Amino acid sequence: MNTNFINLTTENLPAEHLCCIIRSKKPHPGVEAKRQWLSDRLKEGHVFRKLNEKAVVFIEYAPLETAWVPITGYNYYYIYCLWVTGAHKGNGYGRSLMEYCIADAKAKGKSGICMLGSKKQKAWLSDQAFAKKFGFEVVDTTDSGYDLLALSFDGTTPQFTKSAKAQTIENKILTIYYDHQCPYTYQTIETIKKYCESTNTPSAFIQVDTLQKAKTLPCVFNNWAIFYKGNFETVNLADLNTIKRILNK
Repeated sequence: MNTNFINLTTENLPAEHLCCIIRSKKPHPGVEAKRQWLSDRLKEGHVFRKLNEKAVVFIEYAPLETAWVPITGYNYYYIYCLWVTGAHKGNGYGRSLMEYCIADAKAKGKSGICMLGSKKQKAWLSDQAFAKKFGFEVVDTTDSGYDLLALSFDGTTPQFTKSAKAQTIENKILTIYYDHQCPYTYQTIETIKKYCESTNTPSAFIQVDTLQKAKTLPCVFNNWAIFYKGNFETVNLADLNTIKRILNK
C-alpha cells in the first residue's frame, strides 16, 4: 500500500489540489473558496492530510474549540471529513488516516475526537460504522436523528450546543446556511439560487463566515444546513431534486 501522505501547510496550500474537485488547468471557484477558507484555518491547528497523488483520499479535522460546528467540548478534535473513493477503496487508506488522527490527538494530549453522524447513514457524512470500529460511540443526539460520535480518551465527552438542538427558525422561506469548508458548496449554492430566481421561490442564503456564527447555529451543521417553513430539514448538500422535494412538502 502506498503510504505517501502529505499534510497541507500555508506554504504548500497554493500548489496542492484539495481532493474532492481536482482541476489541473482552469481554476474552480469552489476549490479556490475552500483554499482561502483553509488558509485561515491552518493557522488554528486545522489538519488536512491526503494521499500524495490525484485522488479523493483524505482526512480533515480541527481543534473543537475552533471548528466551525455548533458543538462544545474541551480539548477535543473534530473530524469534518474522512473520505476514500473510487479505486482507492479497500486498500487501508481510511484506516491509515484515522490512525494518524488518533495518534496525533494522543500526542497532543487531547481528551478525544468527535464527529457528526446520524441514526441512519446519510450522504455527505463520513462513514460512522467505520468510525465505530475504532471505538467511537454516540454521546449526544438530536430529535431529527443526528448523532454526535466521540472517541474519548479520558471519559469526558462533547455535546451539541443548546441552539443546535432547537432546529427551528422564525423565517418560513427556504433558508440555507453554508460555509466554504466544502468545495462543492459554491457551485451548489449558485445552482439553487438560479432555480429559486427562475421559479420565483422566496429564499435566503446565509453564509456562515465566522466561528461565532457557526457555534450559535440553530441546528447541527458540518458545512451546510437547510430549513423550510421554519423547520430544519437536512445537513446533506442538496441537489435540485432534493430542493424540489422539500418545497413540495
